[in-house]
Amino acid sequence: MPSSVPRRRTRKDPAARRAEIVDAAAGVALREGLECVTLRRVAEELDVRPGLISHYFPSADDLVAEAFGSAATAETDALLPEERPEGTPTEHLARFLARTTGESYDAISRLWINARHLSRYREALRERVAVQEAAWRARLEGLIRQGVETGEFRTGDPLVTTLQILVVLDGLGVDVNVGEEDLPEAVTFLAFRTAERELGLRQGTLTRAAESGQPSR
Repeated sequence: MPSSVPRRRTRKDPAARRAEIVDAAAGVALREGLECVTLRRVAEELDVRPGLISHYFPSADDLVAEAFGSAATAETDALLPEERPEGTPTEHLARFLARTTGESYDAISRLWINARHLSRYREALRERVAVQEAAWRARLEGLIRQGVETGEFRTGDPLVTTLQILVVLDGLGVDVNVGEEDLPEAVTFLAFRTAERELGLRQGTLTRAAESGQPSR
């Protein structure tokens, strides 16, 4: 005979519940797009009532901004961690370029395109996109400056070189939304070649480092 005692829900700490909501929203954003990040959709994802989501995020726009920020921050920390693991600047840059031009990065590329488009109409998202772009620039510029200090890289202006690399990566990222055919090799490796040229590296240094895990001499 089934028990008539109602099942008690576990009451989560507010900070933990909020983090859970943001994580779920980020997952929806990556899989389905930021337009699908609604209070109802996230509630479905967590199997809770929409009212619980609105308690933490009265505005859906704020939840969209948080979802993008969470996904973008996680990717930045993975690609360009503040405390880099053992290795040289050449190795770290090669690894960064390999990941950001590979298929595993397609989902986050689509999310960035999506966020930049929607940010024209949503102020909270626009502010978050600006924060994340600044974080990307700072992390990559820091890596390039470290390479200059160790003598591996040569550039008169690390910020300009950083922006040149990011512009190329943004351009390559657009391709994930416009075509299914493989790009020519000369285009696929454009970010590597740009970085090598602007950092005074011999052509092929970064591609070989990405393949082998060791910088070429």
